[in-house]
Amino acid sequence: MNDQFKALKERMRRLDALLERRGATEDVAFAQALSSLHRAARRGDRTREPSAELQGLLERAEAFGRRLE
Repeated sequence: MNDQFKALKERMRRLDALLERRGATEDVAFAQALSSLHRAARRGDRTREPSAELQGLLERAEAFGRRLE
């Protein structure tokens, strides 16, 4: 696995933990953004750097997550 992709997965895990603590019904938009990120990550090539689409989805999910903290 690419180191940058590994870092992306770690950031996703932190968002998953936040969603688990808060609950999916707390902020539906955050849950949807994180779900979209997970779907894109499954399609992503782990041997290369994360795509611009994947980075954008991560940043979007993190922005929603910051509102919950």
